[in-house]
Amino acid sequence: MLYGTIADFCTEESCPVMSAGPKYEYHWADGTNIKKPIKCSAPKYIDYLMTWVQDQLDDETLFPSKIGVPFKRNFMSVAKTILKRLFRVYAHIYHQHFDSVIQLQEEAHLNTSFKHFIFFVQEFNLIDRKELVPLQELIEKLTTKDR
Repeated sequence: MLYGTIADFCTEESCPVMSAGPKYEYHWADGTNIKKPIKCSAPKYIDYLMTWVQDQLDDETLFPSKIGVPFKRNFMSVAKTILKRLFRVYAHIYHQHFDSVIQLQEEAHLNTSFKHFIFFVQEFNLIDRKELVPLQELIEKLTTKDR
């Protein structure tokens, strides 16, 4: 939802690479249709990602909706991959579009959403620390007790 508010600013021209600043570039692979990671624009990467996440959530064998149906053995691995990739969208927004977020007066919404996301992934150790490096400074600011 938050990405949708800045999607007009995140175009093939403005974001030809999915990145989180100059040091972090993300390539897309879903392991099924695209096995070898490909370099693509941020909007294309995010479109691939959101479609892939929805497909995972709709897969009854991965996310059973019936009581008593067990989760697959690889559930935790899939969940971690989903969250790692969703983090990349936050990282892209913060690094490439935060000025637009401020113009739209959405920084409080973005920060609150991201803070909840980070507390959740930290509580259950769902994203490796090295993946969080692009936003480490912000994470520290948002998660310190006196803030």
